[in-house]
Formats: sequence, structure tokens, C-alpha cells
Amino acid sequence: MVFTSAQFLIFFPVVTFLYFTLPHKVRWLLLLCASCVFYMAFIPAYIFILLFVICIDYVAGIQIEKAHSRTRTLYLLLSIISTCAVFFVFKYFDFFAINFDSLAHVLDWNYSIPLLGLLLPIGLSFHTFQSLSYVFEVYKGRQKAERHFGIYALYVMFYPQLVAGPIERPQHLLHQFRDVHYFDYSRVADGLKRMALGFFKKVVIADNLATYVNQVYAQPHEYHGIALFVATVFFAIEIYCDFSGYSDIAIGAAKVMGFNLMENFKNPYFAVSIQDFWRRWHISLSTWFRDYVYIPLGGSRVSAATWCRNIIITFAIAGLWHGAQWTYIIWGLLHGTFYIVSRATERMRARMITVVPFMHGWIGLTLRRLGIFAVVLFAWVFFRANTLTDALYICRAAIMGTLQYLTNMITGIPHITSSAYFHAVIDPPLIPLYQISHGRIFFSLLLCAVIAFLAIEIIDYRRGVIMWVNTRPAYIRWPLYALVLLSIMNLGNTHEIPFIYFQF
Repeated sequence: MVFTSAQFLIFFPVVTFLYFTLPHKVRWLLLLCASCVFYMAFIPAYIFILLFVICIDYVAGIQIEKAHSRTRTLYLLLSIISTCAVFFVFKYFDFFAINFDSLAHVLDWNYSIPLLGLLLPIGLSFHTFQSLSYVFEVYKGRQKAERHFGIYALYVMFYPQLVAGPIERPQHLLHQFRDVHYFDYSRVADGLKRMALGFFKKVVIADNLATYVNQVYAQPHEYHGIALFVATVFFAIEIYCDFSGYSDIAIGAAKVMGFNLMENFKNPYFAVSIQDFWRRWHISLSTWFRDYVYIPLGGSRVSAATWCRNIIITFAIAGLWHGAQWTYIIWGLLHGTFYIVSRATERMRARMITVVPFMHGWIGLTLRRLGIFAVVLFAWVFFRANTLTDALYICRAAIMGTLQYLTNMITGIPHITSSAYFHAVIDPPLIPLYQISHGRIFFSLLLCAVIAFLAIEIIDYRRGVIMWVNTRPAYIRWPLYALVLLSIMNLGNTHEIPFIYFQF
């Protein structure tokens, strides 16, 4: 079931009403049944795959807690292998089979691996990692094994964050299913506001920008220069609003019932370094890789060469986690390289900030943020492109075309009047953008979506959107609520576009 579907608009209030109506001792059962219904709305049979993962890690957690020394490690390995085997078969088997066939062809081997052609269960990467985090925490002694099978199953299947996170840790979420939650008006209101913000980000901003992005990235060689650059900027905003919108809806829906989920985004495009970006982007996943991949490899308490290896391995796995394509792996490796370069130049950049006068104030801060956004934007091309060939073409054409456009704008200023300047220099390269957007009016709507995104991010960065809204007087709050709801109903994309991270 998709959050933006009509079914969810019925499902959510019914489940919430029953949750507060039923006695506390059976609420876990209601949520577990509701989560099963929510998941089975996609492909019913895949509930058995999820059940298999739950059973394996539930038993493994108990056995790890009971066992000693090497036996504990054996149960941990059995859990990891069993859980990851499901993950591998559905998500990566065909990818490795295709690449093995390519290698065999180069080496002239007469051997091939048949493809399975399995449809990826929705949210497999998310609930697999959440289940594994429980086993890891029990093994490290930071979490007691959960004996109540229903509560553990609910920890993995809790419907608000089941298919796209946030990826929770057992210490944070498990005990909340035993806590008594009462109806609290202010908390429910804040949860609904958070959900409304998520819906606005998804259907008004992300889905409208997606119409432009999808058309350009489907056939990138048909477009040039500024059109490719604009599509890439739109995608950066689209994927952020799409994913953070999902997180807002999930966090808000859980909050309505009294549950607190971890924050997944903290204004990542305000980052001043790559390290800062990854402290703000998909926090539940980045901290998962930090705790269960990077630190076990040795973290930063190793030699410089080993640290670089640890970073590259971690980011390469993070890229592969997103999808079984080389474009995702390249995206991960690019961020790993950026991370290493950023750390290597940290002292030099800090010294430059102290030496160059204007780098102290808001100008310097803005330049650093734009620089990091440009680096992240470059990597997004590889994340979104269908092939490496497309990605390389988009990078080259977008950079060269945009530089040419800016050059023409600057050199044309002294020669023509202001009105003629727009029609002769600025407007002609933008005509393909209007055509892609099926007219100037819809392209203007896209620009308004970008402006709305910037306004939301600035407010959220300074005070937090919900807090800012709550401190406004009633004559501002209620028209604002009406404006958001009317925008969702009238400006939201009418096509039900799946959340981007559902495919992961």
C-alpha cells in the first residue's frame, strides 16, 4: 500500500481509531495485522519471505543470548548468511550472473548462469537491515533478545517505516510497543502536520519535477546543455523531497499513535562538507553502515591507507545496497573518493577560511554550500542515469552547455537593451525546457515547486517547520493549512508515482 494511495487514506484513520479504542494489551496484535495488510497490498505472496527473515533472526537472537564464546559467533554467522542469502537471490543474483556471463564471453568460456528474473520484494533492503541490526545489537550485548515473537515481528514490520525506513535500532523502537500510548491532541496534531508536509513534498514538489526529469533521463542524448543541467538539479530536489517526504509521513503517522521514529534527514543540501552531507542525508542508513561495516573494518583508528580502504569499501557497499547496477556502485565510489579528498584537504580548507577575508561570513558559507551541492549534484547524475554511457554524456553536455549559456549571458549584456537581451540571449536556450514541460505555464509551476522547496528548507534549517508553524498566530496557521491541502489536491501529480526508494 502506497502512502499516496486512496486505500491509505482509509487505512490510516481506521487503524489509528482502533489503536486508541482497543485495550493496550492487544494493540500490538492490531498493529501487526495492520502491517501485514499494508505489506500484502503490494504482492501478497512476498509476506512469506518477510516471515522467513523474521523467524531466522528471532531464533538467532535468542540463541546468541543463551550461547557462549564461539557458539554465539556461529549463530550470528548463520543469521547473517541466511538473511543475506534471501537478499542476494532476489536483488543481486541476476546482476552477478549477467556480469559473470560477460566475463565468460571475454575469456571464451562455454558456460553461463541462467537468470532467475525474480521481482524484488518491496522494501527488502530496509527490513533486512532492520532485522540484522537487532541480531548485531544482541550479539554485542547492547540489546536483550526479544522473547515475544509478535512484538519482534512488529519491530520488523511496523507499517509506517516498513518499506522505506527509517531503519530503526531495537533499543529505540522495541520497548515502544510495550509502552502505553494515550491520545494527546497536541501530539496528534503535530503528527498530522508532519504527514501533510510529507504529502506536499511528495505529490506537489517531487512528482511534478519527476515528469521533467523522467523525460530527459529516458533519452538524454536528445537533449543538450541547459536542459540536462536543469533536469539534474530537478532530480536532486525530486529525490530529496520524495524520500524525505516518505520519512515525514512515516514519522508523522507513527507520532499520531505515540511512537517516535528517528529523524532521517537534516537539511542535507545545507552541508558544508561531504562528511556533513552524510551526517544529514539518509541518517538511519549512513549510521547503519558506520556501526556495522565501517567500524568493524577498523574505522579511523588505523593507518591512512587502511582508513582509505575502509571508506571505499563502505561507500561501495552503500552504492550496491541501492541497486544491482554499476551506476549505483560508481555513485558510491564517487562519494567515497569525495570523502577521502575532503578529509585530506581539511586543514588546507580551514586555513583558507581563516586567511581569505570574505570566507568568514555568509558569503563564504554560501560558497562552501554551493560547492558541496555541486559535488553531490555530479554524483546524482550516475545515480539517476540508466547507463554509464548516459551518465558520462549528461555530465559532459550539461557542464559544457551550461558554461556556454552563462558565457553568452555575460558577454551579451553590453550590446543590447534589457528587453531585447531577454529575447535574444536568455530565452532561446530555455525554449527546449518549455517544450519538455509541455508549455511555459507548467514550467513555471515547476519553478514554483523549487521555490516552495527552498522556503521549506530554509525555515526547517532555522527553526523546524512544525515548530515555526505552531508559533504562528491562528490567522496565519489556518490559511496555511488550507493552502497546503488545496495545493496537494489541485497541484499534486494525479498519477500515482511510487516512492523512488521503494525499488531499493
